[in-house]
Amino acid sequence: MSVLITPPVPTATPVDPAPPSKSRRFRHIAWYVLALWLLSGIYIVPTDQQGLVTQWGRVVEPRVFPGIHYALPWPIDKVYKLKVRELRRRVVGGEIPDTVLGRQASSSEFFSGDQNLLKIRVVAQYSVSNPRDFLFAAQSPDQIVGLAVESELVRRAAHTRVDDILTTQKLAIQDDVLRSAQTVVDSYRAGALLASINIESVSPPPETAEAFRSVAGARSDAFRIVNEADGYANDLVPRARGQADQLLDQAHSYANGKISRAEGDASHFNAVAAEYRKSPQVTSTRVYLEVMELVLPKLKKLVVDANSNLDLSVIGKQDNSALPGTGSGTDGVPQR
Repeated sequence: MSVLITPPVPTATPVDPAPPSKSRRFRHIAWYVLALWLLSGIYIVPTDQQGLVTQWGRVVEPRVFPGIHYALPWPIDKVYKLKVRELRRRVVGGEIPDTVLGRQASSSEFFSGDQNLLKIRVVAQYSVSNPRDFLFAAQSPDQIVGLAVESELVRRAAHTRVDDILTTQKLAIQDDVLRSAQTVVDSYRAGALLASINIESVSPPPETAEAFRSVAGARSDAFRIVNEADGYANDLVPRARGQADQLLDQAHSYANGKISRAEGDASHFNAVAAEYRKSPQVTSTRVYLEVMELVLPKLKKLVVDANSNLDLSVIGKQDNSALPGTGSGTDGVPQR
């Protein structure tokens, strides 16, 4: 008996695929990097800002408004963002730390129109009006704003008296400096818009502060006294005029009354004289009786009859003490 022995058939072993080449991996990484580089061009401008885009240093988009935008990634494009609504501050006459530390800024002293030296501190507020000019047309817009305000303040103060600067002309000076300084800033293309000019303090130098206070006090006293005098005059003059008009009216009324009464008396006299010429006896008797009617009621009277006897009924009605020739008796009969 024979046995057939077959040799084992060798099985094929699995072969690993060939690993990717280095160049292929590099291409993948390059694509990823390129995608990220392109995506880096997306930028956001906040609501309180505006953007500006330059391409190889040249401005291609001078004003980009808030929102999501895209620009070619660096170094091709470059995006600048500015807070155009933010009020920036520039102080002329020294910063607050200078005042606290006792340091005096060189630009804080100004000459007035009458050659008085004053320390003036001014705060200018401004915003960005043109991002392109603000970034590229001027080297230091903040310094330009400060120097423009300072130069115009020097000019305006040199044409104003010290008393006006200290009292009534502050608002006018602020408005004038604001307009003229804005003209200077625009001429330098600084891209800034002045919002306000505020004179925070005006004071004389420490060496003359006491003299300034004395003069100001004397001037205020003079104004007060003049105002009081004007008030007294305004009160007294109308009352004196009213009294004078009243006296004149009374004098005219008195004169008119006297004239009317005199004219009436003259008319009455003429009438009586005319009647007297017609019948002298009757007129004389009537006039006599009229006079007696006026005179007798005011006199103490004694009535004597034809026999020289007193009428006691009439005497009893009168004051016995006023009768001539009466004594001090209590019975009302005159003592003989």
